[in-house]
Amino acid sequence: MRKRIIIIVVILFCFLLIYEAASFINNRYHSSDTNSLEDESIEPMAFEWPQFHGPNRDNYSIETGLLKSWPKNGPELIWQCDGIGKGWSSPTIAAGRIYITGVEDDKEFLSCFNLAGKLKWKLAYGTASKMYCGTRSSPTIDGNYVYVISGTGELVCIDTNEQMIEWKINGYRLFEGDTHHFGTAESPLIFEDKIFYTPCGKRTTMAALDKRTGEIIWESESLDDTSAYVSPIIFEYAAMNIIVTITGHYVIALDSATGEFLWKYPYVENHKTKEKDNTLIQNAVMPLYHDGQLYITSGYDHVGIALKLSEDAKQVTLAWEDKTLDCHHGGVVLHDGYIYGSNWKNNLNGNWVCINWLTGQVMYEHQWICKGSILYADEMLYCYEEKEGHVALVKASPQGFEIVSSFKIKQGDDQYWAHPVICEGRLYIRSDDYLMAYDIKDKNKN
Repeated sequence: MRKRIIIIVVILFCFLLIYEAASFINNRYHSSDTNSLEDESIEPMAFEWPQFHGPNRDNYSIETGLLKSWPKNGPELIWQCDGIGKGWSSPTIAAGRIYITGVEDDKEFLSCFNLAGKLKWKLAYGTASKMYCGTRSSPTIDGNYVYVISGTGELVCIDTNEQMIEWKINGYRLFEGDTHHFGTAESPLIFEDKIFYTPCGKRTTMAALDKRTGEIIWESESLDDTSAYVSPIIFEYAAMNIIVTITGHYVIALDSATGEFLWKYPYVENHKTKEKDNTLIQNAVMPLYHDGQLYITSGYDHVGIALKLSEDAKQVTLAWEDKTLDCHHGGVVLHDGYIYGSNWKNNLNGNWVCINWLTGQVMYEHQWICKGSILYADEMLYCYEEKEGHVALVKASPQGFEIVSSFKIKQGDDQYWAHPVICEGRLYIRSDDYLMAYDIKDKNKN
């Protein structure tokens, strides 16, 4: 009888250890304050952010009813979690799920959270790049599938229902390309049944694949160029859906249906920085498109340009150029005829700039801590400087860089490079291994 009691006690003790271990693992990823938001919904949301820079890839949120000022210490922190891995990619959000990439032990992982910040699952999908090892590519959500590109150029489709890799290709090996200095930073573009990928290989510059099978649909001609760190955009013009992106040396436009080059503009050759023979060419900023015009910018004192499309989209002409807003990698945003972003003074400094969309005229150049990333929503700019991790709420006005409120991120290190996201009244900020969700809803308007 005594032996039986001892066995039962041992069994109960083992169960207790297993329970405590499971709780510890869960708590690593789960905030203690979820604000009663244990939402298990997988239904479409009123607002979603399913890809890098949002639904239209322009870093422009159409949400309203957001706070026009914050408390002294910033908006309410709803939850925070760590354990997502090292990286500077942004979260993407759809159907009640948050997806984000990160690196652990040279492997890239996709983490899936619910809206309460609770980890649902985590999956290894690829190999990280060696230089500044951390993810740059943000996931793209398409129904029950998520698409990612690893730092070494692996294009991966993940079935979120089965939580497994559906298909995977080594893009650089297949298309005879090579990773650039800092690895791949392209975030996948999906349109209709295709996923587009830019390996810049000797075999092709861009390829379109069947998003469900990974089979090649078309390959463009090769420019035999190097890759950049840019994600492509797509827009409708001249009865076509046109893809525009930037390679190591060119701005290129392709017909999304066929892969035919419409034009290629020698951005680097035509706009070299005359004052500096050793200027680095590190194209890392997505183009902006509006009403038949494109805006292109790059850091390291490179010249920013506006290109006007011809009526048939078969050629472009230079509309204007600007030497003030040479954006490093924080992105730019267009609102009411003005472009906002930060420029490059050196790798540790830069100012905040506004220029006119039609003319390139500089409206202001303002010094505030450091350069960084930017996002627009509800007549305000959300600026996340990269040196100390301050987040500022700024009026979206060409009259000046007017900070209404600001606060400092407490988590992470000095590489605050991830771009912020706004989705359903929340501001999502990444700082290295941490992801935070802040409540920015104006309760008086809801």
